[in-house]
Amino acid sequence: MPITARVVQVARAGGADAMKLVDVPLPNGGEPGPGELRIRHHACGLNYIDVYQRSGVYPLPMPLSLGMEGSGVVEAVGAGVTHLQPGDRAAYASNPPGSYSSLRVMPAKCVVKLPEAIDFECGAAMMLKGLTAQYLLKRTQPQGGLAAGDFVLFQAAAGGVGLIACQWAKALGLQLIGTAGSDEKCALAREHGAAHVINYRSEDFAARVKEITGGRGVKVVYDSVGKDTFEKSLDCLAPFGLMVSFGNASGKVPPVDIGLLGAKGSLHLTRPTLFTHIATREATQAMADDLFATVRSGAVKIPVERRYALADVARAHEDLEARITVGCSVLIP
Repeated sequence: MPITARVVQVARAGGADAMKLVDVPLPNGGEPGPGELRIRHHACGLNYIDVYQRSGVYPLPMPLSLGMEGSGVVEAVGAGVTHLQPGDRAAYASNPPGSYSSLRVMPAKCVVKLPEAIDFECGAAMMLKGLTAQYLLKRTQPQGGLAAGDFVLFQAAAGGVGLIACQWAKALGLQLIGTAGSDEKCALAREHGAAHVINYRSEDFAARVKEITGGRGVKVVYDSVGKDTFEKSLDCLAPFGLMVSFGNASGKVPPVDIGLLGAKGSLHLTRPTLFTHIATREATQAMADDLFATVRSGAVKIPVERRYALADVARAHEDLEARITVGCSVLIP
């Protein structure tokens, strides 16, 4: 008998009201094919990339099922899947989208076993944001790498990725300078390990960075804000520094005159994505192992600040876009 799931779908790109909760039969009657599994979600992560996909900033074929991360229990596995079995607790960040659902059939390569010590809400909230923090701090480093005592700048430090990065950077001995759009969010970033905080709405963050670093600048900037902060972020870098642009919360970065990189100190520029880093099961497992170990050690705590019913997904997106959320939020199927 075919298995049906409750799924959030978007028929055409638009606002939060473009999302509809519908009943959808799973493909092949719900039986996973080779390299696939079926997972019943206990929690689904919310991320700003979901807004980009829903609104068309990141164009995808329609109708579109949203959601890039989730956690739950494996119900069935297809041929060739050996690292998981029915009954396992599991979590993932993965393409294609589709985690905003009660259950789904999906590729197994990016799904990992969730340790018993980590609950489902934390598991759903941590994978995309935690793996992003992992690849930024551990795999996207400036020339010569990072060492204890080095200054780094993290834009939007009170967001879901930012609060994880603040904690992880402190555990690594880095001096993270975090920016946020209010004094309250700055305080939150400091509570989570930022060595210095800057309210970019009331201060010139580039001038403050130079002041904090004694005029030297930082070795690396991690910037998910995009258009509004990009050029000033370049001004925060020391010579040979690395600009990591990994999101567009304020809009796409305009075309870059690469001559600026030379003029501002022979800078390096990269635009990485998580999904390049987790393209193989082996890489996904290694990064997840590092994330899980860091969380279990207590060095990084995953703050699940807001919980929404799956039926309230429009309100969840409105809150994301209004930037009134802090930390991590989840949908409960």
